[in-house]
Amino acid sequence: MKERKDVEFLRDRVLELEEKVEQLRLSRRVLMNLIEKIEKDKTGFLTRLERENRKLQQNNYRYAQRLLRKNRQIVELELKLQDDTSQNFHN
Repeated sequence: MKERKDVEFLRDRVLELEEKVEQLRLSRRVLMNLIEKIEKDKTGFLTRLERENRKLQQNNYRYAQRLLRKNRQIVELELKLQDDTSQNFHN
């Protein structure tokens, strides 16, 4: 009689453990899917940041080029003004 109860207890315990194993498998699949989604989102975010960074660098380069051109124009105009002033002084 006791053996029968022990066997039944062990069968129940095995079933319980099998259910827990199945739940763990399901939980693992859910977690793996979440990790995959997070990685995909992170990759997309990094791609957008890199694209934005390149765009900002290009804009900065263009701005620096414009500043250099304007600076050259200012220097040329100052030199021309000095030449004109010195020519008027000598006349």
